[in-house]
Order: sequence, then C-alpha cells, then structure tokens
Amino acid sequence: MASIFARRAYAHVALARATSPASFTGHLALRRSLATKAPPFPTTQNCPSPTCPCAATPELPEGLEIDHKTQLNGLISNYAQQVLICTGKDDWPSKIEEDTSDDNLAADLRELVGRGGAYSDPHHNISALNASFPSSVPKLRSELQITSAYLLPDFKYVPFLPRVSFDSVEALVKGYLLPEKLHSAHDGMSPIHKDRLLRKPAYQNLLWGVRDVDDILVLICGHGGRDKRCGIYGPLLRTEFEARLPEFEVEVLLGPVEADVSDSLPSLAGTASGHSHSARVGLISHIGGHKFAGNVIIYLPPSLKTKQGERHALAGYGIWYGRVEPRHVEGIVAETILKGTVISELFRGAIKQGGKILRL
Repeated sequence: MASIFARRAYAHVALARATSPASFTGHLALRRSLATKAPPFPTTQNCPSPTCPCAATPELPEGLEIDHKTQLNGLISNYAQQVLICTGKDDWPSKIEEDTSDDNLAADLRELVGRGGAYSDPHHNISALNASFPSSVPKLRSELQITSAYLLPDFKYVPFLPRVSFDSVEALVKGYLLPEKLHSAHDGMSPIHKDRLLRKPAYQNLLWGVRDVDDILVLICGHGGRDKRCGIYGPLLRTEFEARLPEFEVEVLLGPVEADVSDSLPSLAGTASGHSHSARVGLISHIGGHKFAGNVIIYLPPSLKTKQGERHALAGYGIWYGRVEPRHVEGIVAETILKGTVISELFRGAIKQGGKILRL
C-alpha cells in the first residue's frame, strides 16, 4: 500500500513540475495538499449557466490550447504570503524581476526573500507579483516617488513604500513578511540565525498608513508578456467581472486608493455609495499554469459578511480558479463572492489567512 501511495505522490509531483513556474514550490504545494483534510467550506460541483449576455470564449492561437483534461484540484503554488505590487500597468516582461524600464520592487524583494536572498526561507515562501492597480498618491506630498502593495492573505494594504532608499523594502520584509514563528526544520539553527529570520513588529512603525483591506480583490492573470493565453483571457475577464459585479450590488472601485502620509490605521473599504460590498478587479503577473487560463484568484477579506449580516463562509480565504471563461463569471460572483460557495470544477486550491494551503 505504501508503495502505491508513493507512486501516486510521485505522479502528482511530476505534474506540478510540468505546470508550475517554480517546480520546487509546486512540489511542496502538492505534498502539503495531499495530507490536508477537506476544507471547511461549502462546495458546488458545477458553475451555474449564465443568464447574462456574456462575452464569447476567445479563440486562441494554434498550439496554445487550454488543457481541459488535467485535474485542477491541488495545482496551487506554495506560498505564505503574496506581495501584490501596484504598478499601474496591464502587462510586464516575461520575468518581472528583470524589468529595467522602471522602478522594480519585485527585484528588490527577490534580493531579500528570493532564493539565496538575505532572509530566504524555503519553508516560508514569499511570492511577489505585479498588479495593474495604480499606487496611491500622497495628497500633501505628491512629489514623493512611492510604490503601493497588498499583502495577501494577511489582507494588508501598504500605501507608501518610498523608493529613494532600500530602507522601506527592508522594513516591509522585517515588519510584515517574515514569519512570526519558524518551521521546526530550523530548530538546529543558532539563536542569532533564527532571530534574523523572524518578524520584527517594530519595523512596522517605519511604514506609513498600513491598513486592513475590506474590499474583495479579484485578481486575473493577464501576463501576456509571459504567455499569450493569459494575455488574451486576462483583459476579457476583467471587463466581464467589472460588468457583472454591479449587477449583484457589488461596487467596483477604480483608480488609486486614496491615502495620505498622516493616515493612521483605518480599514480600507469602499462602501461610500451605499453598496453592501466593494471590489477591485485587476490583472496580475504569472502565477503558474498558463494552460489553465483564465486563472483567477479571489481574496475575500476576513471582515466580509453576507447580505444577511452573517459571517461569509469564505472570509479570510484566497480562492484559486482555473479554466475560467466569460460564461463562468456571473456564476463565480453569485456562488463564491456572494454565497461563499466554492465551484469544484474550476477549483485549483485555496489559501487561508495564516498561510494554510487547502484542497478539496
């Protein structure tokens, strides 16, 4: 029996290597998911048929077909935290950390927490992604060169990372991204080495206006510079989500988040128009699995409640979906965003606040 399980596990690892941008992290994700119990949230097998006049499924270039045969469940990258860098752009070079056209926070983060970085920890993977969201602009200090970032699934928004020195990047890493507790594999390390890899809350005081996120975040891989499939599906799905969300009384927020250097720690919510929910929809860079386009991650904040005022079943989760077509968007909004139900046929995996990876 043990040998049979080992062969099956090896097959899953081989599949992860074939579909993930980083075979090592994909390997870890599959190993973790194999030992994880069924997640504690409701599911439905199929996405409801659309009632709206949604966009047609796009035609793809020859040789870039979507894989409809491989089992999606469990094909999620292993990460403790995603840093979503607000670039204000819709596409990027194939390797975002090698982009020299502008200020590059992804490259700075890789230098610190990437493989071989000063604070690298294979048991606490930090994933840096570019996003199309624009950075905030300080109202009273508009001349400052800054970058904004979301930290997920911690559901934090960092509006101001000054780019005139490396100090703010180190403060972000030491104050928010390093683990609060080390993996047991580090037990043999010296106390000094352990201390260097642990989070230091005092560094949080060096960053202005960091706040909780209460908006729903719909993130769609649109990295055309990496793969044409995502480049075609991404903008199309963004338009579809922006059209369908208001039909369910979810306000779509556009433009940069308003913030100032004097802000304390208010909640980041956008319900001024009277909507019960608000969302931001953006394109993101490569997350692995181009052949499963469209790839969508939906982060549902811990504060999220249903229309009836009850706690949302998926509050605090990030839900990964693959093979999403325009015809699925209405169903995703109705089932996952509004009701808190995971759609099994599209499900790649989930991450819970705290970094726990889940599969069905």
